[in-house]
Amino acid sequence: MAPSKSTKQPPMTAEHKAALAKGREEGRAVRRYLEAIERQRPRRGRPRTLETVKRRLDTVNAKIDDADALSRLHLLQERADLEAEIAQMDVTDDLPALEKAFVKVAKSYGQRKGIDHGTWREAGVSAAVLERAGIARGKG
Repeated sequence: MAPSKSTKQPPMTAEHKAALAKGREEGRAVRRYLEAIERQRPRRGRPRTLETVKRRLDTVNAKIDDADALSRLHLLQERADLEAEIAQMDVTDDLPALEKAFVKVAKSYGQRKGIDHGTWREAGVSAAVLERAGIARGKG
C-alpha cells in the first residue's frame, strides 16, 4: 500500500462558524414550536385529566402486591407509563414565546431547507403564524 497523503483542512472561518450557530439556533426554535403545537393538538377519545390519571395510578398501585407475576409485570409497566404521563402533564409550554421565536426564524429556515407553505401547514403550523413569519402560499 502506498502511504496516503494527509490533507489538512483549513480552519473554519468565523463566518462559517457563525452560519452553523445560526442554523442550530433556528433549528432549535422550529423544533420547540412544532413540538409544543403537537402536544396541544387534540387527541381522539375522552380527554385525560391529571385527576383521572392519578386515580388510575392509585388503582394500579393497589393491585400490584396481589397480582401474579405476569400481571404484576404489566401493572409495573402501566405504572411507569402513568408516571411519565403525569410528568408530561406538568410540562407547560410558553406557546406565545415559542411562537414568537418561530416567526422570527421560520422564513430563513424554510428557505434554507426547502420547506414550502403547504409543508408547514401539514406539520400543524397555522396560516396566521406563517403569514406573520412572511411565508406566503406557494413560496418557501
